[in-house]
Amino acid sequence: MLNIKITKPTLLLVDDEPVNLRVLKQVLANDYQLIFARNGEEALKLTETRQPNLILLDVMMPGLTGFEVCRRLKQQADTRHIPVIFVTALNDEHEETEGFDAGAVDYITKPISPAIVKARVKTHLSLVQADELLDSRLQVVQRLGKAAEYKDNETGMHVMRMSHYSKELALAYGLTDKQAEILLHAAPMHDIGKIGIADSIMLKPGKLTDEEFATMKNHPEIGAEIIGDCGDSLLLKVAKSVSLTHHEKWDGSGYPKGLAGEDIPIEGRICAIADVFDALTSKRPYKDAWSIEKTVDFLQSQRGKHFEPRLVDLMIEIMPKILDIKATFKDED
Repeated sequence: MLNIKITKPTLLLVDDEPVNLRVLKQVLANDYQLIFARNGEEALKLTETRQPNLILLDVMMPGLTGFEVCRRLKQQADTRHIPVIFVTALNDEHEETEGFDAGAVDYITKPISPAIVKARVKTHLSLVQADELLDSRLQVVQRLGKAAEYKDNETGMHVMRMSHYSKELALAYGLTDKQAEILLHAAPMHDIGKIGIADSIMLKPGKLTDEEFATMKNHPEIGAEIIGDCGDSLLLKVAKSVSLTHHEKWDGSGYPKGLAGEDIPIEGRICAIADVFDALTSKRPYKDAWSIEKTVDFLQSQRGKHFEPRLVDLMIEIMPKILDIKATFKDED
């Protein structure tokens, strides 16, 4: 038997009228742990100490109004994620707009309908759980990316830099903010397949033999196997694609599939140039860092060969942003 205790979600009910709190308690007590506050100040203190999963908040209260309480909660990093539902007799459109501007996720009007209260609470808790699941997936991806660092001479800062380079390139290329954000979080998985390569090859200080390099070239496909069946996770699908295609080249001379041009997924084309740029401009045990000028000359020499021409042009165009990222995520001495 797993020793995992499943607890009911905790709701904070806030209202200055005891009768309203009693009504909500009757509706929700069987399914949730309930804590109560009679005013805004008490609600803020309880939220900080108890961290409820959701707050049902009256608007018109003496002292701090519900709007003011909600604004304060959304200004704090440790409470801004908690969904707030206003429970109020107000039904003016202006008041509703003010509530949503303050950060509320929903409104329930008084007198309440038990069925509506239960449905709204369940819906918004489900949305929170979905966000938590996405965050958990993201953490797994990041930790797997970090695991690959232990098999390489590269550093954690390399992963951070090339991921942020990839995001900026994606935006410059015309991808949406959401697509660029997904690529930012998927890019750390680009070399996860190196986990499957022997240390005698990965940590060899000298040049690899032809046979050793042939083995090294298996790491994109090993990475794809590690990530496996992605189900409905767009993040993992992009991570798998990045792992599999970041060593492909625009002219078809890359590996493992020898893809060319736009047959290479855009996420692979972007991560390829971001990865190479950072590798060249970073110091490693076996090499000194190249200057930016020398690296840019190399990128231009590989325009239409290793890299998509447009991406080379964009990389140079956004170089100030690239250099800001490089300065932000410096390697430790």
